[in-house]
Amino acid sequence: MPQSLLDSLKEINGFDKEVFESVHASGEQITSIRLNPAKVQAGMGFSTPGNPTHPSPRAKRRAPLTTPVPWSQYGYYLDKRPSFTFDPHFHAGCYYVQEASSMFLEQALKQTVDLSKPLRVLDLSAAPGGKSTHIQSLISKDSLLVSNEVIRSRANILKDNLIKWGSGNVVVTNNDPKDFARLENYFDVIVVDAPCSGSGLFRREPEAIAEWSLNNVALCSQRQQRILADVWPALKNDGMLIYSTCSYSKEEDEDILDWLCGQFKIQNLKLEIEKDWGIVESVSKAGNAGYRFWPDKVKGEGFFLACFQKKDGGEESAFKTKTKATPVSKNEMDVIRKWVNAEGYSFIKHENTVYAWPEGLAGDMHFILSHLRVIYSGVRVGELMRDKLVPDHALAMSGSVSADISPLPVNYEQAIRYLQRKDLSLDTKEKGWQLVSYEGNVLGWVNVLPNRINNYYPKELRIQKDTN
Repeated sequence: MPQSLLDSLKEINGFDKEVFESVHASGEQITSIRLNPAKVQAGMGFSTPGNPTHPSPRAKRRAPLTTPVPWSQYGYYLDKRPSFTFDPHFHAGCYYVQEASSMFLEQALKQTVDLSKPLRVLDLSAAPGGKSTHIQSLISKDSLLVSNEVIRSRANILKDNLIKWGSGNVVVTNNDPKDFARLENYFDVIVVDAPCSGSGLFRREPEAIAEWSLNNVALCSQRQQRILADVWPALKNDGMLIYSTCSYSKEEDEDILDWLCGQFKIQNLKLEIEKDWGIVESVSKAGNAGYRFWPDKVKGEGFFLACFQKKDGGEESAFKTKTKATPVSKNEMDVIRKWVNAEGYSFIKHENTVYAWPEGLAGDMHFILSHLRVIYSGVRVGELMRDKLVPDHALAMSGSVSADISPLPVNYEQAIRYLQRKDLSLDTKEKGWQLVSYEGNVLGWVNVLPNRINNYYPKELRIQKDTN
């Protein structure tokens, strides 16, 4: 561990140098997952208390889910790390592999906002998607989640993970934080999991130690201030700002809290935490409370989170939509209804690609499309080609496919071949497009022709290894 880091932590509440160094030297690796409440959990090979499963032979090696992450209703620890790559349920979006400490976001949301009401939520630095998929599982179906990532390649990963999760009330954007100032007083909640020096992940990523320095901490602190100042106008009066990092350094944690209170009209909010969770409440020089996760005290990695309520700002900006997406025609809608359970959706198209937007959020999605760089929204249904629809992978994952399209069940070996995008030999008398389903969860599309089966699993998502 860098001596300069250890020296800088001496005065911080909860820091114990000896045990802190010991836990980092132990080499212990903690694995946790968070279940997707929108997907079928039975048959996953993991079993939860009160929900026994009958796993396939390949899945019997996995430990049952008997140890919940105490601050998350969907989070569980695993006794050992399995090969997620060769688990069809992982590719079906039944769960997300997420670091346990960061699941504390759930408590921040539950204790500061009414999640039963329609909310507009911004996840500002969202890739690869852990917090966004978590938020999506907690908010109501009438709520809107905007998941943003400034780096385009990472934004594509974010998009893929949200599609896998089956999210229809989400917009994925690829914007700089300053771009959100155009959406003045728009969001009820903004989550800023800020880019940081990364010291909280040293145990999981030892190679990051070589890149750490006090100078980098100072640079990250300045960048965090810029990000927060840039996005501030987009938060409503009385809206919630949730700030977090995976850094131990007070310059990126408690000092940022004091900077926020010095710059803006804002109120720091305390959270209720159970004593046996091991989370440490850390109070800054100005008396602002944040929550520290020390890996010698919690079963998780280093993490910091704090909550604030905005106490200034005017009325929400009026919707000013520069351009509107093109609605589908009546004839096109007749084609689409054969594929989609259309109730509750508005359908628009970009060129020949059809998207389904929740009806109650269509105005918001038009608005965001007019002001931000949108790379994905709602559910991508498919591409219209000469009075026919070529269905998209996102439609398969969404849970909105018409009940008239029956799933095609496959066994474990067939599921892996499908996910590798290899040729398939399946026993089916039906022809045409069908959903490949493994133990109740959809993996994607195949098109069954008279003499072959075309595998339509996306090339960019395929398993590239041959064996586990």
